[in-house]
Amino acid sequence: MKNDTHHVELQNGIIMPFVEMGSSDGVPLLLIHGYTGSWHVFKPLLRHLPESIHAFAITLRGHGNASRPPVGYTLQDFAGDVLKFMDEMSIERAVLVGGSSGGLVARRVAIGNPKRILGLVFLGSPSSLKDNKEIREIWDETISKLTDPVDPSFVREFIEGVVNDTATKGYVKDMIQTSLHVPARVWKDTMIGFMNDDSFDRLGEITAPSLVIWGDRDSVLSRQDQEALAAALPDARLLVYDDASHLFYFQEPERTASDLANFVSLLIK
Repeated sequence: MKNDTHHVELQNGIIMPFVEMGSSDGVPLLLIHGYTGSWHVFKPLLRHLPESIHAFAITLRGHGNASRPPVGYTLQDFAGDVLKFMDEMSIERAVLVGGSSGGLVARRVAIGNPKRILGLVFLGSPSSLKDNKEIREIWDETISKLTDPVDPSFVREFIEGVVNDTATKGYVKDMIQTSLHVPARVWKDTMIGFMNDDSFDRLGEITAPSLVIWGDRDSVLSRQDQEALAAALPDARLLVYDDASHLFYFQEPERTASDLANFVSLLIK
């Protein structure tokens, strides 16, 4: 299938952009981007996924070219949209893959809807942002004060803070441009949702197998954080990529795709 962008109107009126690749008979896999991103963050990864995986990469409300309602940016809102997308696409069960804070959305879906989840994959996703001192500091100093149009120099500094110099420069530029399209209110409301998220205390309710992947040069997440996430999940394995950054799926998309495919193959045996 071509990776042209499609748009679907959900039952709640939200217009969600997405791309679809792989065989329609393949195992459904939904890729969920992180804070101020879009489906574009998964471009390198999508190219390496096997035909046997029916991949969907979506753009969440308020981000990219998705609808931007005046309210509704809690993790419950994002998770609700993911479920409605699955309904629109007639996806009964799927593997959810969350990149960075997209993992918070994925696990929120899984906690309330275990029968819809085949497996979970966390790509450099935090264990929790609630009571996180660094996040609270960023909120107090910058994000809480954002106004439109959002300052390009702030966006560049924010994006470059999570991507080291080994990542592909073209994709970093793309990420900056994508984040510049996000209104200040979405930056703020989404971050408030992250800071109020209490799903870490409910990870024991997740029944699906999970894979936690982390790069050991991650400037955002520590190994301790990732070990805590893996330990809190009932059936999880931690996979560490040496010399890899927070967005390791930019650096090593082929390896990431291979590990995803192996994980999916184990789920359907």
